[in-house]
Amino acid sequence: MTHTITLPRCIETGAGAIARLADVLEQFECMAPCIISDPMMLQLGYVEQVRAILAKRQMSCGVFTDTEAEPTEASILPAVIQVQRGGYDCLIALGGGSAIDSAKAIAILARYGGVMRDYCVPRIVDELGLPVIAIPTTAGTGSEATRFTVITDAGCEQSSDEKLLCVGLGFMPVAAILDYELTLSAPPRVTADTGIDALTHAIEAYVSKKANPYSDIQALAAIRLIAPNLRQAFNCPADREARAAMLLGAHLGGVAFSNASVALVHGMSRPIGAHFHVPHGLSNAMLLPLVTEFSLPGAPSRFAQCARAMGVANQEHSDAMANQRLLTELKSLNRDLKVPSPRAFGIDLQRFLALRHTMAEQALASGSPANNPRIPSATEIAELYEKLCLAD
Repeated sequence: MTHTITLPRCIETGAGAIARLADVLEQFECMAPCIISDPMMLQLGYVEQVRAILAKRQMSCGVFTDTEAEPTEASILPAVIQVQRGGYDCLIALGGGSAIDSAKAIAILARYGGVMRDYCVPRIVDELGLPVIAIPTTAGTGSEATRFTVITDAGCEQSSDEKLLCVGLGFMPVAAILDYELTLSAPPRVTADTGIDALTHAIEAYVSKKANPYSDIQALAAIRLIAPNLRQAFNCPADREARAAMLLGAHLGGVAFSNASVALVHGMSRPIGAHFHVPHGLSNAMLLPLVTEFSLPGAPSRFAQCARAMGVANQEHSDAMANQRLLTELKSLNRDLKVPSPRAFGIDLQRFLALRHTMAEQALASGSPANNPRIPSATEIAELYEKLCLAD
């Protein structure tokens, strides 16, 4: 059996790596970039920092800073128009996963037109859009190294409030700049939610039915970096070693799931975000212990290896004992990182229960649950939503 591996063509890493941005642009013969970012990056001065780096090389650039935390088609259309009219030849995605996902979608729509539903699964988008140089400022999605983007079908005519999963080489950035100093400003809640998102990527990639030897190496390496550093980054935001480990771990998690796919946690997470506006990483965190417990019978040895990579079990522990320790650690991690239940978050539980069957169908339609080691039925997914809803 063979496996196709996709990666960015260039990855710059380390403290101060952002200073290499102009060199990266020149490497790809891009001279007219447009920055795609969000209001917080503007407020923190990161957008101006990028503009200053480009100005030293006499490069002017466009700026769009109105991306949303949960990007919708309506939120990115003004940027598509700006990029088309401005004649820009590449996009610089600066921010968390939402800004990077937005830039990926903008890059395709600006070149080919249409609407996001034209590019969602089951279609595979291998057409190349405008080059995207991704600069993550959170250690979470790994979007700078994936061939995926997720955009909510909302705010436009005939929209459905469904999170659309889009897949293909067209959504892979050409370059990534991993400068952990840009993550030092991430507040604890963002650090926690994006960190558990990254851990989920790595675990799901390792237990996915599409896992392969290459993705396995990246997934286990990601777990070994994230698990011992997530609490430290949450409790001590200025810890540079923890921040560096988290960003690299998140990146490797992105590499892993981009080449193996995510599974049931992500399939169930997207409808929660779309209907109840729960940040993606947070909905993953809510689901991870519950879905892991459901999935364990499908790949007990693989989940046990995840526990060992996390450092909560060793080779002397049986797989069954390692898996019990894994469940205990995932629940403990949520408590330590103050992950709220749906009730505590403020979700309307009656509406949640009323929508559970619709969300189950939407989860299945994403394709992710089919990668799960224990493939659920729509009824089983609805039951998991109910358990989540009733949890304290």
